[in-house]
Amino acid sequence: MKTIYDYNYADLETLFLSLNQKKFRADQCFQWLYRKRVSSFQEMTDLSKDLIETLSSLYCINPCECVEKQVAKDGTTKYLFQLQDGALIETVLMHYEFGESLCVTSQVGCNMGCKFCASGLLKKQRDLTSGEMVAQIMYVQKELDQESKRISNLVIMGTGEPFDNYENVMSFCKTINHDKGLALGARHITISTCGLVPMIEKFSKEHVQYNLAISLHAPTDELRSKLMPINHAYPLHQLMDSLRRYSEENNRRLTFEYILLKGVNDSDENARQLANLIRGMNAYVNLIPYNQVDEHGYKTCDAKTALHFYDCLMKNKVKATLRAKHGDDIDAACGQLRAKHERG
Repeated sequence: MKTIYDYNYADLETLFLSLNQKKFRADQCFQWLYRKRVSSFQEMTDLSKDLIETLSSLYCINPCECVEKQVAKDGTTKYLFQLQDGALIETVLMHYEFGESLCVTSQVGCNMGCKFCASGLLKKQRDLTSGEMVAQIMYVQKELDQESKRISNLVIMGTGEPFDNYENVMSFCKTINHDKGLALGARHITISTCGLVPMIEKFSKEHVQYNLAISLHAPTDELRSKLMPINHAYPLHQLMDSLRRYSEENNRRLTFEYILLKGVNDSDENARQLANLIRGMNAYVNLIPYNQVDEHGYKTCDAKTALHFYDCLMKNKVKATLRAKHGDDIDAACGQLRAKHERG
């Protein structure tokens, strides 16, 4: 059953007009969903009985069920959701000093095939609808409501390649950003891509304030092609050219995500190559400790090596952050918990 979450604000107005309803009824419904966070149409007390019956016959609200929840010692929480067709997806809540950050999934499985990533252990089955992405954040937000907390940052960085599901991802962002909905600020929303150049070009023309993060993970074509098959289609010079055009078009700072793999991409030479690649851009590098995936055999580098890599970038005039490791005692890597369930 289609979820009402599939409709962003403008789409909901169009839907209600098609149902011979006034636009303000769509506004009421939207605020019931996102401000009051109801779980059924029957709770929308200022809508007519007939309209409630119509909506209930056509749509559900929440299209997913939480089938497992893991909580790490540091409070990182991983949710395994089952969708209406039986597909499993994951969502991760992380706690920071600045607030609650949620990582959502955009596809069931992933076809990008990055060699170190648990998301690609199971190939893409389908895209998520925008409503199935909305449902992830709404489920977690309703839990946080019990503690008088709210999601302050959102990253579309879970299973799947967001720019391979472009239209649904953009509609999802419109919904959670809308000031009559969750009102999550655009600059608190980050979309991550492994480097689909045509979609980066398209995103550049949107002129939105969402943050763009690039899963880079290697500073040379030779190494990146070994780790990330996408580099065969869009090698580094094409990727970097598109990102420079994005920066010029939008005047927005980029984030380069760089997972540190022991003995693979964590040497001094790698750090210098990375600095040379992005020096002068309005960008910084987010260094990420690797959550090990048994099937791939890669190892995380030790804290001393990670700090040394960070220092090397800073000395070469490239801004960097070194992310703290989260959820190491649970199935923390994207796709890990789902893959375990799928294998039985």
